[in-house]
Amino acid sequence: MHLSIAILDLYNGIPNEGMRCIQQILLQWQSTSGITVKYTIYNVRTAMQVPDLRYDAYISTGGPGSPLASEGSPWEVRYFDWVNKLHQYNLQAAPAAQKQAFFICHSFQLLCRFLRVGQVCKRKSTAFGVFPVHTLQAAYLQEEPLLAGLGNPFYVVDSRDYQVIGIDALHLESMGGKVLCLEKERPHVQLERSAMCIRFNAWFFGTQFHPEADAEGMRKYLLRDDKKAGIIAQHGVDKWQTMLDYLQDTDKIMCTYQRLLPNFLTSVWQRQYLPALV
Repeated sequence: MHLSIAILDLYNGIPNEGMRCIQQILLQWQSTSGITVKYTIYNVRTAMQVPDLRYDAYISTGGPGSPLASEGSPWEVRYFDWVNKLHQYNLQAAPAAQKQAFFICHSFQLLCRFLRVGQVCKRKSTAFGVFPVHTLQAAYLQEEPLLAGLGNPFYVVDSRDYQVIGIDALHLESMGGKVLCLEKERPHVQLERSAMCIRFNAWFFGTQFHPEADAEGMRKYLLRDDKKAGIIAQHGVDKWQTMLDYLQDTDKIMCTYQRLLPNFLTSVWQRQYLPALV
């Protein structure tokens, strides 16, 4: 037996660390679980590829650009058609046959717009770095298996120019969803805090941040001359150094890296295979 995963690549052909990290997590989970993982990558934006419904689970990546500018584009129409088909399949499938999907950053923003759970809009400034996110209630850490092993707050890699605010809580609740986490607290800033993690329904889960980010990739990014100069210019050298220091702390982003997506894979396996073995 094996776990089959479809990776929906929304990076638009631009080199990135996210794809490396996702594939690395799949192989590491395979090694620790002893369960074979087979995955296929679908190039959504440049080749208009989307998977069919034969996979056990789906991971939809982050990506560059505006989550608003693509509205109505051919690739996005096909992408949302896949979302609809997956949802309709799950409504009719037996629990052990239902398909789970994880939406990251750009995919998260697209899904929030598509499902009308909140306002997707541009931030006043770019959010980039290692930041804490806060769960709305401590109980969510126990109720949501994908957040198992994470604290409150826990630390994430944030890299975005857009945000999701103005959540329609009643609409989200009617779908079987809820906001799990908000961005860091900023008492001195009179702006609404963005949603950072949402359980959309029993099958769709998403994060505004990058749970796949590891210390190696983030360090390379921070040490690039252009990124270093940009961070120092906007936030100061102390902020840049703090970001580097966080990468050495096992309780920061490596804790998130080692838990969130691996928890997703474990949840998929337990839901879809263990019942059949009883």
